[in-house]
Amino acid sequence: MMKQRNLTVPILAISIAIPLGVAALIMLPHTRINPGFNTSSLPLFHAILNSSTAILLLASLYFIKHQRIRAHRAANLTAVVLSVIFLISYVIYHSSNPSVRFGDINHDGLLSAGEKLQAGNMRYVYYVVLSSHIILSGVIIPFVLFTLQKAFQEKFIQHKKLARITWPLWLYVAVSGVAVYWMISPYY
Repeated sequence: MMKQRNLTVPILAISIAIPLGVAALIMLPHTRINPGFNTSSLPLFHAILNSSTAILLLASLYFIKHQRIRAHRAANLTAVVLSVIFLISYVIYHSSNPSVRFGDINHDGLLSAGEKLQAGNMRYVYYVVLSSHIILSGVIIPFVLFTLQKAFQEKFIQHKKLARITWPLWLYVAVSGVAVYWMISPYY
C-alpha cells in the first residue's frame, strides 16, 4: 500500500498551474518558438491521442465491471500517460503556431463577413463544443489526480465515488477533443 501522504496541495497546484499556463500560452502575445521540427501534423496527433484515451477509458470501465483490476489499472495509467503526452505536444504546437479560426478559409487569421456566412451555424456548434472541451479539460485535472491518488492509497470506496464523476468528464474531454479537431481541420 502506498504511504498515506496528503497530496492535496501538489494536486491543487498542478491543477491550477496547467490551465493558467495553457491560457497564457494561447491568450498572451509571445514570440513563436521553433521546436526544430515540422509541427503541422500535431493537431492530428492530438486527435489520435484523444481517441486512444477515449478507447482506454471505455476499456477501463469494461475491465472494472468484469473485476479485471490489473487491466483496469493499466488502461487508466496509460490514459494518463497519453494525456501528459497530449499536454506536452499541445504546448509545443501552440508555442510554435498561430491559432486557427473556424471558418478562416483564406488562412489570414481574420474572418470576413463572407467566411462567417459560409461557415454558417456550424461556427456556433464548434464554439459550444470547443468551449465545453476547454473548460472541462481544466476541470478534469484535479479529478483525475485525486481519483488516482485514492486508488494508489487503496481507498477504493472513495476512489469509486470520485471515478463516477471523473470517468464521464474525462471521456467527454477526450471525445470532444476529437470532435473539435474534425470540425477545425479543414481550416489548418
